[in-house]
Formats: sequence, structure tokens, C-alpha cells
Amino acid sequence: MQIQSHPLPSEKMMFQLNLRRRGISDQAVLKAMEDVPRELFVSPADHDYAYRDTALGIDCGQTISQPFVVAYMTEQLQVRPEHRVLEIGTGSGYQAAILSKLSREVVTIERFRTLADRARKVLARLGSANVEVVLGDGLDLPETLGTFDRIMVTAAMEEVPQALLNRLEPGGMLIAPVGPLQSSQMLKRFQRSGEDYPSQELVAVRFVPTLPGVAREL
Repeated sequence: MQIQSHPLPSEKMMFQLNLRRRGISDQAVLKAMEDVPRELFVSPADHDYAYRDTALGIDCGQTISQPFVVAYMTEQLQVRPEHRVLEIGTGSGYQAAILSKLSREVVTIERFRTLADRARKVLARLGSANVEVVLGDGLDLPETLGTFDRIMVTAAMEEVPQALLNRLEPGGMLIAPVGPLQSSQMLKRFQRSGEDYPSQELVAVRFVPTLPGVAREL
């Protein structure tokens, strides 16, 4: 059976309608979700499921989050066109592509070379010139990366390291799934206020764990 290379118009309509029904209201986020072709970021075997509201497996034992979670996290991060954004956990590159439509610059960190290389190619194909994919350890960032207005962590952390919070600009926001790595976590949003980082609990989620170091294989 031949896999469809493009979604049916009805699938894209239901995709957008589902996001709106579930409470996504930021028009810039909805437009970004509409404009980025999700089918390019899933495995060929899953092309027919690209616009269903479900997480899908990708290489290296990782996942591409369900569309609602991508849209919700993006909306809650309150990204603006002047912002410099850091993403920890590139995965397929889909979230970075969404963020690239909303911000000035995106730096995305991936520990698996296979995923970093593939994401780089797909993002280049889309013309996402404001995204830099870095092979590295999201828990040990080079000082040369500097600071960010917004940080999104797309893998679970038992707690957010202070060193990562310190990468926020004054008034900057960080969003991350925080809690036990082998069960559900709480999506939390932190905002820098001077040297304080008050947080807000948003919604229960389940993500693959954040792991230290660069993967030796894959």
C-alpha cells in the first residue's frame, strides 16, 4: 500500500478544530501549527497518523509529542517575535519548527546524533533558517550559548537544574515536565524575577526522561 505524502484537507481541518476545541486560542500558535507539515517529522510508516492527536515513536526510542501538547506548551511559553528560544530535546525537530515561526531565533539541543542530523535536514528543507540544531548535553550547556528569553524542555526532569534557570533573561520563562521519570509529571512554568524563579503548575503530562551526556551510539 502506498503511503500518502500529503494529508487530506479534512485531516488538517480536524487537526485545527481539535486544537481549538481543547482550548488553544493563540492565533499565532494555531497558524504555526497549520503551517508546519507534521508529516515530514514522523516516520514513513506513521504518515497516515501524523495529524491524529497522539504521540508517535521516532528513532532512538524517542517520541514526537501529540499535537495538543506541542500547541499547549507553545502557547503557555508565550513566545514573541523578538525572543531567543532554547529547546532541550530536539527529537524530530517538529517543536523547533513551530517555535521558529514565532520567535527570532531557536537553539535546540539533541543528545542523539541520528535525531540531530535528521532534524537539521528537515528544518533546512522547510527553510527554517533561524533554527540552530546542536548535538550536545542539555544538562551541561556550553557557556557560549548565552542566555534566552524562553526555554522549553521536552523531556522529563525530576527537578529543573538551577544552572538552567540561570540561563533565563530577566522576566524570561521556562516550561518543563517535572516529576518522577518513570510515571507522569507535572508541566511547570517558571519565570525569572530577579534572582527568584516562582513556578506555576499547569497540567499533568508524561514525557520520556532527560538523560545526561551525548549518546555514544545513534
